[in-house]
Amino acid sequence: MVLYLDSAMITEAKIASKFRFISGVTTNPTLLAKSDLSPEATLKKLSEIVSGELYYQLTSTSFDDMIVEGKAALKLIGHKMVLKIPATAIGFQALPHLSENINCSVTGIYHPAQAVIAAETGAKYAIVYVNRTTRLLGDGLKLVREMAKLLQGSNTEILAASIKSPEEAVATLLAGANHLTLPFSVFQEMTTHELSEQTFKEFNEKGKGIMY
Repeated sequence: MVLYLDSAMITEAKIASKFRFISGVTTNPTLLAKSDLSPEATLKKLSEIVSGELYYQLTSTSFDDMIVEGKAALKLIGHKMVLKIPATAIGFQALPHLSENINCSVTGIYHPAQAVIAAETGAKYAIVYVNRTTRLLGDGLKLVREMAKLLQGSNTEILAASIKSPEEAVATLLAGANHLTLPFSVFQEMTTHELSEQTFKEFNEKGKGIMY
């Protein structure tokens, strides 16, 4: 299991880089638009901060432009890049051409059949939007379970995005996702619980240690 930070904010990436349990950063066009820097400058900065994988999502809508943009992103980011290719007809056409030399993922999967095509065309990851799928189709966890069964034994792993709470994160992993990408706020929520805080407050109030 690998945990990624879902953000294009340089400040969040710097903090996350100190957490050994966060292995990389995922971005998308919406997240890049929130950065104070240009997409190119943001990705450059992130590549300097991130030791693991850094995800970039194509914005081109034609086959030829996707190929050009994918190669340009690789040149900009380097070997740590994972290219996010939209789960569209054109995206699936471009995927086998790009996956020959670039680690690729298929993003925005809403049907298990798309995960099958992603695996057959060389995707390293199949990305599912869990919370968004639940809102639009009724059950994002069911989609994760179906994808997990279909991809079992393949070289394509499930990366779950659109996770809004620690509870949803845990449920997604239990449903069969291999990896998660989470907003910084969800990481913060996952590291603590009110009972944990209360328990150790009581220990410190009533006990002694080598420092106090």
